[in-house]
Amino acid sequence: MTDPLKSRREQILDSASVLFSERGYHATSMRDLAGELGMQGGSLYAHISGKEELLVEIVNRASRQFDEALFPLRDMNLPPEEKLREAMRRHVQVVADNMESATVFFHEWKHLSPAAYGHVTGWRDSIDAFYRELIAQGVPAGAFRPELDAKMTAYLVLSAVNWAYTWYRPGGSLGPREVADTFADMLLRGLRAEA
Repeated sequence: MTDPLKSRREQILDSASVLFSERGYHATSMRDLAGELGMQGGSLYAHISGKEELLVEIVNRASRQFDEALFPLRDMNLPPEEKLREAMRRHVQVVADNMESATVFFHEWKHLSPAAYGHVTGWRDSIDAFYRELIAQGVPAGAFRPELDAKMTAYLVLSAVNWAYTWYRPGGSLGPREVADTFADMLLRGLRAEA
């Protein structure tokens, strides 16, 4: 059901997020989307140019949500372990708060046109670099083992937090913060420098 307080474009984006996450981008037609919104198929084109525009906007909105949650941590004066834990908390929270768009973002982005695809891979690289920086900062600070491979460790962290969209269910026994803390506890035991 659409939210009458949202603009028609926002309603279209929300419905597209749900349908793309449930059925997939290619399996969702403009007719399906119009039916979900109680509109005529042609009426959608008064608000959007086509289905790919919706996918691009959903993906861009999701990447902004991650950026806004994560990048302020760069300037926070926190110990390396706590900064990594907080990044994981924020990452999982964005996924949990936006399950449909997170599903579309992590699963359907491969259907984007080359220019939009390049934007997503650029974003992915910036998030990868963000986590590598967090891990690399912890080595000279004495928090993390000196032989750590920051690249492989970042991949491990991202595998845990990004894939939460596939199995996390709101209302389950663990909230997003508990999920992230459980992951962080397990991961940090392996990263810590020996006393």
